[in-house]
Amino acid sequence: MLLLIYYILLLICVLVSVAFLTLLERKVLGYIQIRKGPNKVGLVGFLQPFSDAIKLFTKEQTWSMVSNYSLYFFSPVFMFFMSLFLWVLMPFVSGFFDFEFGIFFFLCVISLGVYPLMIAGWSSNSKYALLGGLRAVAQTISYEVSLALIVLSFIVIVEELSLDDFLEFQDSFYMIFFFYLLSIVWIISCLAEMNRTPFDFAEGESELVSGFNVEYSAGGFALLFLGEYSMIILMSTVMVILFLGGNVNLLFFLKVGVLVSLVLWLRGTMPRYRYDKLMSLAWKSILPFTLHCLFMYMGLKVLFKVIL
Repeated sequence: MLLLIYYILLLICVLVSVAFLTLLERKVLGYIQIRKGPNKVGLVGFLQPFSDAIKLFTKEQTWSMVSNYSLYFFSPVFMFFMSLFLWVLMPFVSGFFDFEFGIFFFLCVISLGVYPLMIAGWSSNSKYALLGGLRAVAQTISYEVSLALIVLSFIVIVEELSLDDFLEFQDSFYMIFFFYLLSIVWIISCLAEMNRTPFDFAEGESELVSGFNVEYSAGGFALLFLGEYSMIILMSTVMVILFLGGNVNLLFFLKVGVLVSLVLWLRGTMPRYRYDKLMSLAWKSILPFTLHCLFMYMGLKVLFKVIL
């Protein structure tokens, strides 16, 4: 019962964080583009996220008569719950599950995130949505490979699979100093995995009419974007655990906030990449680099064991 209460409290915190992340993003983009951003609802726009939520969830839900309704309806729900499900991994409260193979659980669950994208694009029965879904699936699968290889490099050094052990390993030494180049590749791969600028091809308004979510409105649209923004906070938290370790305290959450702000800042400053260059970057640049790093760290680990 206590575990259930802990998890409900964590979900409430995550949902409130997601709500104010949307406000922060609109404010940051506003100031980058030399405008105010939302500032009318509540004090300096403080209540804007709640206003948006009420508006979206009370609007009429529309759907195409030729869509596969059940799959079309449930894919945003599935995407939203997939993003929330991963939060059980986070070592915030001692009463949470002790995942001995937590890092593998993380890789398995983010791999399942491809399916709601694909189903949302296909079940809408729109060629624009289908094209956006196909692009999103190809992009996500491509960059999951590099994420897995980076995580394997960590596992070789740390020799543990639990996120708690990754934090304990970095009590006195942050792994970002040892994995500096891999940390940059991790940020690039995370941006592509989350469909964020400059890799937001799944939602490229100028050429895809908003991509896989083009037929969604009201609650379905809101759930898709709640899942996306929850993943931004989650991936930033995982990066802090992997690269910037330490104890779970105020400094830990400050690091998460800095990484989330970086994602928003990149959206305001970077132009969209070209799709063929994105796939070329994944398979011709990042994949060979992460493979080389993995073999190098394996060699270093063997060398240290021989010396010691």
